[in-house]
This record gives sequence, structure tokens and C-alpha cells, in this order.
Amino acid sequence: MSELPKTPLLDELEKGPWPSFVTEIKKAAKKNLMAKDELAQLEKSYTDKRGYWKHGGIVGVRGYGAGVIGRYSSLPDQFPNVANFHTVRINSIAGFFYTSDAIKMMCDIWDKYGSGLTNFHGSTGDIILLGTNTENLEPLFAEFSSRGWDLGGSGSAMRTPSCCVGPARCEWSNIDTLDITYSITQEFQDELHRPAFPYKFKFKTAGCAVDCIASIARADCSIIGTWKGNIAIDQDAVKWYEKNGMNIQEEIVNRCPTKCMSYDGKTLKINDEDCSRCMHCIAKMTKALKPTGERGATILIGSKAPFVIGATLSWVIIPFMKMEPPYTELKEFTRKVWEYWDEYGKNRERIGELIIRRGMRDFLEYVGIQPDPRMVKEPRRDPFYFWKEEELVPNSKL
Repeated sequence: MSELPKTPLLDELEKGPWPSFVTEIKKAAKKNLMAKDELAQLEKSYTDKRGYWKHGGIVGVRGYGAGVIGRYSSLPDQFPNVANFHTVRINSIAGFFYTSDAIKMMCDIWDKYGSGLTNFHGSTGDIILLGTNTENLEPLFAEFSSRGWDLGGSGSAMRTPSCCVGPARCEWSNIDTLDITYSITQEFQDELHRPAFPYKFKFKTAGCAVDCIASIARADCSIIGTWKGNIAIDQDAVKWYEKNGMNIQEEIVNRCPTKCMSYDGKTLKINDEDCSRCMHCIAKMTKALKPTGERGATILIGSKAPFVIGATLSWVIIPFMKMEPPYTELKEFTRKVWEYWDEYGKNRERIGELIIRRGMRDFLEYVGIQPDPRMVKEPRRDPFYFWKEEELVPNSKL
């Protein structure tokens, strides 16, 4: 293969102490013509200060409406090997556990049919295969499918569910994040592969409120593990932390969001009725504190990155839900949410935006959930409250 194109601007991104995506593209470009043209087109984009990718188009594999993102070069004559440069999403393993043999197998298939460029993982959680042409989509999918892999979600569909490592490696996980993610994936195959929503919908499952997968900022439905009991305290272990340099008052007590903790230099106390179970103290003092009692999950709705009204975080819809296989309550709730979204959602409107537009009251009435103070996202700014006529008690003296 001829030498790599000159890329003085991209070369700048290889300088410094951090790994660079440019270095990885150059490695692929030494043996792959698609990667070579992708490198050259990217340098031209930096030179001209504009993008040359055309996103979209009708492209995919037979029987699936999702999993492939069509991408085309707007300069096909100049860069013929990336005239088609489609992205393929492969449904990832819950918790992102892979054997080395599995990764080698995926790379061998991708070198055969694509550019060799990958992204482990995209923000949705999929394995991202960057760059193949239309003719290779069917044989590529056939090889992955024959080895037990499936495409992930894309477009106006349920996106590939993802989760933290949960009980596989974390002793503080309150729920089996891996099993929940697998069950959701199996239950909602049609919604995953055949887009039929107003816009995208993401599930992310976190074992506790530390939320290592950032579900509260990135998921339309966040499933966050929690507990009902008190926090057990080992006072000797608290002393151990203090003896080893931790300032209990500053690092633990003063940073409690609900101010439910106190420490007099001898005994750490927690008013569990005021505890929001944020996990800050437990994560900082893992030897001294631990959850007790019934475990389950808090269900939140509505986070997303900026689109119409800006970025939003999820807010509580169901404060506590048992998480026991086959997760019937979660699945029934999800279908009610989707019915509401299908009834009232506008094109390219996320479920959180719909709830903000129509109001939480309207949403709760539709899905059949009673209001709860823990659903309040922020203090009210409207001094007026209006009741419906059927809610008024006849002959009331109020």
C-alpha cells in the first residue's frame, strides 16, 4: 500500500501525554484503504474547517430497521474508498465483559468487511464499528449473527440497554444490573430493532446511587439500586478512618446533602429518616458503613443531552420498586410510558420533554401512579394550585 497522506493538522493531535485517535487511524490506514481515505478526508475537514460527511439515508440489513447508521462522503470522487462509510452498532454484553477470544473474533470479522476502526463503547453502550460499505452490510451481519451477536439500537427506537458492572464486581450493588439489562434486552427486541417511537429511548441501570454509568444524566429511564433499611455503622471502623487521616466532619458529615449525619469525635450518628441514600458516605467509608434491609430500585424518567430545551437530569417517578425476575412491574410500567409517549409525543421529542410540555400531573394520571413528594424535581414557582372538579369533596368546609 502507498504511503499515508500528509496530515500536518491531525499530527498536532498526537502531541502531548494522552493517547490520540489520530494515531489509531494511522495504524489502520497502513493496511486498509477505507481508513486511509478517512484519514485524508478528516485532514481536509480540518483544513477547510467544515465537515464532509453526509449523515442518514436508507441503509441497513434485511428485517432490521435499526443498528446501522448510514454515512456517506460528500467528496466521493476525491475519496472513493469512503463513498460509503456506514457505522454498525453491535449489541454489547451487560457490564462490558469480554473474553480475549471474543474481541479477536470481532476484530477479524471487522478487518474483513470494514475499516478496522472501532469504538468500545459508544455513549449508548454499543460496540461501534466505524466504516463499511453498503455491499458488506449483509455478509458482515451474517457472520456476527452466526456467532451469537446481534445489532444494537439506532434511530427512533429503544437503544441498547446498558449497565454498570453491578454484583459482578461491586459489593455495594443493590440490584442485579446485569440480569435486569439482559431481561430488558430480550423483552423489547421489537422496540430495539424496528423503530416506531417519536424519538430515541434509553435504559441505563446502576447498582447504586453512585451511578457509575451516569444513568441520571443520559437515560430516558434510569434504574438505580437502593434500599429501605438503615445504614449500619461500625464505630471502630469509623475510628480507623479518622486515625488514617480522614476528616470525618469535613469529608463526610458536612458533605451529606440532607444534613442527616453528626459526629462528636467519638460516635457517628445518622438520622435515617432524613437520609436520601445518595451513597456518598458509604462510598467514602466502605469499611464502616453499609446498607441494610430490603433492596430494590428507584425508577427515574427524563434525562437527555441538549436538543430542544437543553440538557435535563432524570427525576424520580417510582421511589422504590422491587427488582425480582422476571421484572414484570418494570416492564408493565415501561409499556404504559410508551403508550403515553405514542399518544402525545411529537416527532423528535424525548419522553422527558413531553412530560415537561404537558405536565407531570398529566403523565402520572395516564400511567396510573399516585403523586409522591419524592417526585418533586424543584421547589414550585407558581403560588397557585388548581383542583379538578371531581377532586373536590362535596359539602367540604375547606
